[in-house]
Parts: sequence; structure tokens; C-alpha cells
Amino acid sequence: MPYYIIQDNEKLYVREFGQGQPVLVLSGLGMQSWQWLPFLYNLKNKYHFIIPDWRGFGRSKNCAIPKIDAISSHWQDLSTLIETKQLKQFKVIGYSMGATTAMQGMKYGNLSQHLQSYLHIDQTPKISIDETWQYGLYGQKQPEFKRLLKQISSFLNDHSNLQTFESLSLEKRQMLLKLWSEFIAFQSSSNISPFLFKLALNKPKLQKYVLPIHRLDYLAWYINNYLYHNEDYRHEIASLSCSTTFFSGEQSTLYPVEGQTLIAQSLENSQQIIFKKSGHTPLISEPIKFTQEVHQFLKADISLKL
Repeated sequence: MPYYIIQDNEKLYVREFGQGQPVLVLSGLGMQSWQWLPFLYNLKNKYHFIIPDWRGFGRSKNCAIPKIDAISSHWQDLSTLIETKQLKQFKVIGYSMGATTAMQGMKYGNLSQHLQSYLHIDQTPKISIDETWQYGLYGQKQPEFKRLLKQISSFLNDHSNLQTFESLSLEKRQMLLKLWSEFIAFQSSSNISPFLFKLALNKPKLQKYVLPIHRLDYLAWYINNYLYHNEDYRHEIASLSCSTTFFSGEQSTLYPVEGQTLIAQSLENSQQIIFKKSGHTPLISEPIKFTQEVHQFLKADISLKL
């Protein structure tokens, strides 16, 4: 059954393949479930993979936006899925926003009780920074990053009566693309993405391809999630008793590797795999190593004490 009825009667698409031990795979922001196939499909004879498309993406793109934040919504959807499928014990792979969703379930649900093992991929347990935690989203550059988010959020709020990017006037589309180009340039040292955005400014036919979400209401929902998300999951993840693996990009600018290492070392039964050539996307920058390490996580329980 590819679609599951969730708590608000919306239909959430869930990709499932394989047989054997269940593995929940929780994607990062902007990902679709099919993007995991190159890394997991060869293990279909040993594991039953369950990969939801989050609201707004893939085949769940038409789900309604609930009146709660994105992470709370994702956990509610996931909790409903777990209950519907009557899953008892399973492994979880959480990448970026998917890892945040898993930690939300650890804090506000009973996810920890179901975990056989957990793979946490390049994410911080606390997005915001303060005097107790300097390793949140973009570390010391977070104030500058939030300034960009606020500008985009303000623009989207001013156009909340419109639903799609295409419904904006050409002038307004160019304004949004300029803001998004600055946002992308902040995240990447590469000049390729900013170049594509600049090219799209004068070529309207290209413009719809450079934003991750065409629906303005969904874009605002996710932007506001990162702008106002103040949860602290350090206690919950440090309390895990199951074997836990951390994948960390040594060059990650989104979530400084030093903070990820501190969290990995706070668990008694964990190990950390460093991707030396990677930032936040080891599955793209080191796909062979990523595949090998994911397979190793699935095949073996870890009983290491750091």
C-alpha cells in the first residue's frame, strides 16, 4: 500500500521494498524517497525498507499543511505510520531533517523503545545556538543565516495569498530568486548554484527549476521551521541504549563536526564515522563509502564504548 491515511486524513506516500527486518528511512529536507534506492536496493532480500515522502515533496506534495511546525508534523505522520503498520522493533536511518524528526520522536514519543539500532547522519541535536551550545545550524554564522531566512520568510508572508511560484509576477519571481540565490551562496563555497540562479533571473522558463518547492505556502512552512525551531534534544539522544552510529561530514558547514563528535562521545554504545571529503551531503560527495558504511550499519550491531 503506497499511500497511508494519516491523522488528519491526508494520504502520505510511503515507498516500501524488500523483505526481512524493517528499516525506517527518514529523508532530509528536499529529498524524495526514490533517492535512497542506489544505496539500499541491493539489500532488499534482507531488509524491508520503509521510506516516507515528507509533506510537500515527491508523491506527498499535495498533502495539506497542518497548523503545527514541520518537525512536529513529521513526527505525528511517522508515529501514525508506525502504529498503522504495527511496527514493534526496527532500525532507523535519519538524515538531517529526518534525524531531527527521529529526535522529536525520542523526546515527545516512544521512538526510543522501538529502536534496534539508530543511524544519525550529519545533524545537530540543537539547531539554535546559545551559551550552552555553539554547534547549531551554521555555528557562529547563525545570526547572518537567520537574517537571510527572515528576509525570505517576510517576502513569503507578504504574498501568502498566492500558492505557487508561477502565480507571482515576473518582478516578484525575480525578487524571490535573488533572495534564494543569496541563501544558496551562503550555504556553498561553489559558484555553480549562484550562476544558475543568475541565469534564471533573465530566463523565466528556467525559474521554476531552481527552487526546491514550487508551492509558496510549503516553502514558508519549512523556512519558518528552521527559523524558529528551538528544541534541545541533547538529553534524549544521549540517553539512547541501542547501538548508535553517527555519520559526520568533516567539512560540514551546516553542522560543525566538533558538535557532532561531542554528542557521539556522550553515548556509551556508539561509534562515529567521519567522511573527510564531505560536508553535509556524504551520500553525494562520497557515495561509495556512504553505501559501504550504511550496509555495515545495517548488517552489524555495534557494541563499542568510546
